[in-house]
Amino acid sequence: MNDNDLIYKVALTMIDGVGGVTARKLVAHFGSPKAIFDASPQTLRAVLNNSTYKNFRSDTILHQAEKELKYMQHNDINVLFYTDADFPYRLNRCEDAPVALFAKGNANLNNSKTISIVGTRKASNYGISLCRELVAQLAKKGHKPLIISGLAYGIDVCAHLAALEAGLETVAVMGTGLNKIYPAAHDNIATQIARQGALLTEYVSEQTIVPGNFLSRNRIVAGLADVTVVVESGIKGGALVTADIANSYNREVMAVPGRTGDQLSKGCNRLIKTNIAAMLESVEDLENQMNWSKNQQEVQQKIDFIELSLQEQNIAAFLRDRGSADVNAIAVHTGISIPDLSLFLLNMELSKLITVLPGNSYAIKSY
Repeated sequence: MNDNDLIYKVALTMIDGVGGVTARKLVAHFGSPKAIFDASPQTLRAVLNNSTYKNFRSDTILHQAEKELKYMQHNDINVLFYTDADFPYRLNRCEDAPVALFAKGNANLNNSKTISIVGTRKASNYGISLCRELVAQLAKKGHKPLIISGLAYGIDVCAHLAALEAGLETVAVMGTGLNKIYPAAHDNIATQIARQGALLTEYVSEQTIVPGNFLSRNRIVAGLADVTVVVESGIKGGALVTADIANSYNREVMAVPGRTGDQLSKGCNRLIKTNIAAMLESVEDLENQMNWSKNQQEVQQKIDFIELSLQEQNIAAFLRDRGSADVNAIAVHTGISIPDLSLFLLNMELSKLITVLPGNSYAIKSY
C-alpha cells in the first residue's frame, strides 16, 4: 500500500455516510485524513455511528482508493481537497460543500470573476441567442469571467459553447464520475472544455449514477459563482433549484425576463417577482449588478496616487478585479490574516479608497 496522503483524501470521499460536513468535522478532530484512518477502533467508535464506523473499518476502502487514484493519475485528473490552496474559496465558504473535487483540465477556479449560467434543457432559439450574446459581450468588453454550468442539454451546453467560442475558460460540473460523460452526446464538447477550462465533479469513477447526483451538483454550480444567471426556465426545474441555492449562499442571482404566459419564462419571471433575482436585459445590467462597470483606469489612477503597502496594493487589485468581496474571500486570496487584514482595510477606508458594503464586504470606492 502506497502511504500517500492523497489516498486517504480520496478514501474519505468514498465512505458511505460521510458527506462534506462530517468529513470536515473528522479532519478537524483528528488533524488529517490519514490520522482518521490510523485512529484506533475505540477512538473511531466514539465519534461515529455504527454503520459509518463499519464502513471506515472496511478492508477494501483503502484498496479502492488506491485503485481510484491510479485511474486519476493515468487520466490526468487532479484531486482538490478542501484544505488545499487551489480549492475554490467561494465553494469552501458553503456549509454543504464537498470535501474534495476531481478536476480534468486547468481552469482557474478562483478566477476574480465567476458566473454560473443555467436554464431549461428545452431552450428556445431566443434563449440560446440571449445566452450566446451575453457571453460574447462579456468577452468583447474585456471581462474574462469563468463560465460555469452543468453540461446538460439546452442553456447549459449553450453557455459552455459560447465560452469556448469567446476564448473564455469554462467549467462543466458533472453529476457523474469523470469516466462517464452525461449526456453522452456531449462527449466531444466535454473534451474541448477540458482543454479550455475543466470538467469538475465530486464523484469518483466507480460512483453509482443516481438522479440525486444531478440535483446535488447544483450546489457546486451555485457555490463556485459570484452570480448565477438564469436564462430560461419553466415554473419548475433544476435551474430554479440552482438559483434558490445561490440565494441561500447570499450570492447574486439574475434572471432574463420573458413574456407573460411564456412557459419557458415563468420560472425567470417568478424569480424576479419574488425578489430572488435581479432583472437581466443586457450585459450592462450584469456589469452594474456586479459593480464591474466602473472605469478601471480611474480606479487604478486612484490606487497609484495613494501610498499603499504591498499588502494594501494586493487588496486593492483584488477588489478592483472582483468588484466586491467579503473579509474571508479577501483573506483567502491575499493570504493576509484576519487581524492584519482588518487594519489594512481600515486604513484604506480612511483613505477613501474603499467603501464598506452590507455583509462585511468591501469594494473600491466609485468616483
